[in-house]
Amino acid sequence: MPRILWADDEIDLLRPHVLFLEAKGYDVDSVTNGADAVARARAHRYDVVFLDEQMPGLGGLDALTEIKAAQPGLPVVMITKSEEEHIMEDALGGQISDYLIKPVNPKQILLTVKRLLEGEKIREQKASQDYLQAFGRLSMQLGGDLDVAGWEEVYGTLVRYDLELEGAEEGVRQILEDQYREANGQFARFVEEAYPGWIAAAKAGEKPGEARPPLSHDVIPQWVLPKLKDGRPVVFLLIDCMRYDQWLLFERLLFPLFEVEKDWHVGLLPTATPFSRNAIFSGLLPIDIAQRFPRRWSTSEREDEASLNQYEEEFLQDLLARKHLDVRMRYDKLVSQADGATFAESVRDYLQHDLAAVVVNFVDILAHSRSDTAILREIAPDERAYRALTMAWFEHSWLYAALQELARQDCTVVVSTDHGAVRALRATKVIGDRETSTSLRYKHGRNLKVDGSDAIFVKEPEAYGLPRGGINENYIFARGDYYFVYPTNYHRYLNQYHDTFQHGGVSMEEMLLPVATLRPRG
Repeated sequence: MPRILWADDEIDLLRPHVLFLEAKGYDVDSVTNGADAVARARAHRYDVVFLDEQMPGLGGLDALTEIKAAQPGLPVVMITKSEEEHIMEDALGGQISDYLIKPVNPKQILLTVKRLLEGEKIREQKASQDYLQAFGRLSMQLGGDLDVAGWEEVYGTLVRYDLELEGAEEGVRQILEDQYREANGQFARFVEEAYPGWIAAAKAGEKPGEARPPLSHDVIPQWVLPKLKDGRPVVFLLIDCMRYDQWLLFERLLFPLFEVEKDWHVGLLPTATPFSRNAIFSGLLPIDIAQRFPRRWSTSEREDEASLNQYEEEFLQDLLARKHLDVRMRYDKLVSQADGATFAESVRDYLQHDLAAVVVNFVDILAHSRSDTAILREIAPDERAYRALTMAWFEHSWLYAALQELARQDCTVVVSTDHGAVRALRATKVIGDRETSTSLRYKHGRNLKVDGSDAIFVKEPEAYGLPRGGINENYIFARGDYYFVYPTNYHRYLNQYHDTFQHGGVSMEEMLLPVATLRPRG
């Protein structure tokens, strides 16, 4: 039975309130002064304390300090006749859980108790009911003829319920996870049918609109460069491997600082840094990058695909030149903690440039580190914990500190990502020759063979806007949560890469990506 301690020098007048709570199943202890309240809180376990602010002897605020020292996590509700602002500030500074003005009525007290003791459970139950009611509607949407906007709506809805149901019972979570998997399967079929048409429209010079959605190579031309006309410095932050659910958590901290305008873009295939990020900075499809910069996309370099990301600054300068923009530009890639700390300390210097483009690699490093480090897998065993780990980093990071400083300046900040990541849970066998690339969610090479229900096979790379390394080269992209494993040492690699976060394939998490424009509220 939940226990309540109520301290008020007029407790006899509140006897009906006490009886009402007891009738609702609560055990209520009452005292008439602050000293007795402190003594009881030290000697017994309580779930909630109601504390009168004005009591003879030890007052409510002083009693609050001593109670919190004895039991820091104990919820305390301050009750007072006074509405003076300094009393409210003192109480809030003392870490109260709620603040009520006399006279209070029994139902008001009951609602406060329920919110403090059962609020999370009630919210989870309500979220579960809402999701189960929405389940049928989402299933009908998945069975319909969705366009990109429809898929963005479905994905956004699933992410919202995923966040709201974090503490829900396992049965509801399982239903949600099954629907996520079903949605990703349908999404892969949609992409397989629609993607070549998007690329054809892009090649024909069609701007994002009815013929195609905004793709990776549209991000800077559509959301960054137009902001330069406002006359304010523009900071473009590209957070490598950031999923939409992670962005929503970051956004919660940024809302008090910025007005946030949110859009979507679709990540180019393969959803991997060498392809999608280079497309962002160059404003070109991968096939056009290879043609315009042949020395930056040679066959030998493709065997070490990390080397393909050495030229982002050059690609951005070329994009600005093609757009005939004479702007002062700065580019930085932040890989280490030292890089980030330096950025946070000198972030105002970046505003001396018209455009500052900054790549933040931490989220991608975290995803790969979880794959390689047993202790990180234990700390973040599932997507909920992985999100929480990312959020814990951001809240105490140099990136958040830098954004807080930017919020005090007259500037525009655009935040996006090159791709997301999906939790790889199902393996599928792939066959290729020695020259085949080694990525887990996509491969390119000759004579590739894979189960067509597990992957999209691209016979003509040009139709996907991709360069061809040889006459017989093909690409394959894993669908949903599949990952590729060679038959040789199959079980070893099956276990090594199971339940790791990967990218390069076709899933909502990897391809449906946020673009946020932040304007300081100040």
